[in-house]
Amino acid sequence: MSVAAAVRAVRESVSGLPRAFWWLWASTLVNRLGAFVATFMTMYLTLDRGYSASFAGLVVALHGLGGVVSSLVAGVMTDRLGRRPTMLAANVSTAFSVALLGFMERPAAIAAVAGLVGMTSNASRPAVSAMMADIVRPEDRVRAFALNYWAINLGFAVSATAAGLIAEYSYLAGFLGEAALTLVCAVLVYARLPESRPTAAAPAAGAAAGPGAGRGAGKDAGAGIGLGTVLRDGRFMGVVGLSFLISLIFTQGSVGLPVAMGAAGFSPADYGLVIAGNGLLIVLLQIPVTRLIEHRDPQRLLVVSALLAGYGFALTAFAGPLWAYALTVCVWTLAEIVNSPTQMGLVVRLSPVHGRGRYQGMYNLSWSVAALVAPLMAGHLIDRYGANWLWAATGVLGTVAAAGYWLLMRRLPAEVPAPVAGTEATAADGAGPPVPAPVPAAVAEA
Repeated sequence: MSVAAAVRAVRESVSGLPRAFWWLWASTLVNRLGAFVATFMTMYLTLDRGYSASFAGLVVALHGLGGVVSSLVAGVMTDRLGRRPTMLAANVSTAFSVALLGFMERPAAIAAVAGLVGMTSNASRPAVSAMMADIVRPEDRVRAFALNYWAINLGFAVSATAAGLIAEYSYLAGFLGEAALTLVCAVLVYARLPESRPTAAAPAAGAAAGPGAGRGAGKDAGAGIGLGTVLRDGRFMGVVGLSFLISLIFTQGSVGLPVAMGAAGFSPADYGLVIAGNGLLIVLLQIPVTRLIEHRDPQRLLVVSALLAGYGFALTAFAGPLWAYALTVCVWTLAEIVNSPTQMGLVVRLSPVHGRGRYQGMYNLSWSVAALVAPLMAGHLIDRYGANWLWAATGVLGTVAAAGYWLLMRRLPAEVPAPVAGTEATAADGAGPPVPAPVPAAVAEA
């Protein structure tokens, strides 16, 4: 590909998105540039503070448990209070709790504050996803989610490298650096992002005014959509269940893979070199691959990505030299590149416009629960049966997920564009009126 063609491809990939999206994208990048705690928590506790591996595992589990709790709470806040207030509260509280964690001395205090960090750092995710769905047109959503995922991985790649150097000097500097960058993210949200939560549409002229007519502007327009509504939405909860299976597979890249490589005689530096290929490939391939898939059948994309993920990890059972491990990482990284934006687009498509926060919270819950279950699954299978049984299990999970996507997405309702009254960000940026996702059957009945 010539330089001119590459420039044209990049221009087409980023064109047509509203200004508010790029400020949201920038806030995501800044936030991920400061990702220190989640990356170096175990090393901080064992190497710097001298605690046991079991205590470090407990702290990491509490960090994940905090994410489980905040997924649902933040989803409700996103719909009730708005996207912008939720993101502001999450970022400010994350900055405070991360800085506080760096000064904790007693084990009980470290464990408690780590749970608080997990809760606050995950609280912004439903709001970010809901705002992105509000301000981006349906035909551009897969591309928008892919660009946001690209920013997450670019920020993580840079932060992991920088944090490793900072940790050699001072772990406390890493905690304070993450707190500072999280505050910068909060400033970006406050200064540049308008509220995008759709308000209730006014009744048509001449229509009979029923109970509660005229209410909703400036209030919780999704008050009629509770968590019970989400749980009764069978197709959406099926997507949540399949997302849980997929996340169990992908989490093994940071849980099962380092243990298996260590048992095979490889050093931490070897694992770092192999897993770095994951972030590098995402940064290099996310945008061009998204250009190829954004208008293709999501059912086939999700089926193929589930099989690639499951069998990409299953191939680890046959890996011997270091290059073979790197090759398996390339296979499941391609699955990740395809799955993430496609699945996020499906979640938005199945979410009612006034319940996006709750639906996104439930979707994020699947990843938070998987972060708790995956280490237990990996440890049990490796200790009792050996690593090859873990990799066989990922192949089975990928096959089950692929079959689930194939069955679940048959006769998927078409996305019908319809303007939403009261949404400001999209119109202000000249990207056309925002479009709600189709309302699932369970929501319509409610």
